[in-house]
Amino acid sequence: QLQVAESGGGLVQPGGSLTLSCVDSGFTVDYYAIAWFRQAPGKEREAVSCATTRGGETNYSDSVKGRFTISRDDAKNTVYLQMSSLKPGDTAVYYCAADELVVCANPGWDVAHYWRTWGQGTQVTVSS
Repeated sequence: QLQVAESGGGLVQPGGSLTLSCVDSGFTVDYYAIAWFRQAPGKEREAVSCATTRGGETNYSDSVKGRFTISRDDAKNTVYLQMSSLKPGDTAVYYCAADELVVCANPGWDVAHYWRTWGQGTQVTVSS
């Protein structure tokens, strides 16, 4: 059974940093993609970043480019999202998603309904 699980959310002050983790399990193929999405109250789910296994591609939404960094430890089946220079507008529930068919470098990686495996989400609140 394919599963992903997020951790690392919390309360942080504006300008601060936070790192989220996403552990995946159950994949039987070498190549698949992991993405971070976020959803603020009253807003649609928004793509944040994407990474593939085996040191492949990464991608970022314009809203986080230069502030967030995605990385993957293949040995631990874990993707990290390092968030810095956080703003109140980054406040949201952050979700991890995985899929064997999505390609991070291709258009469409940021479309939520293309991703078939989702975690439960972790809350990130940026506030003073």
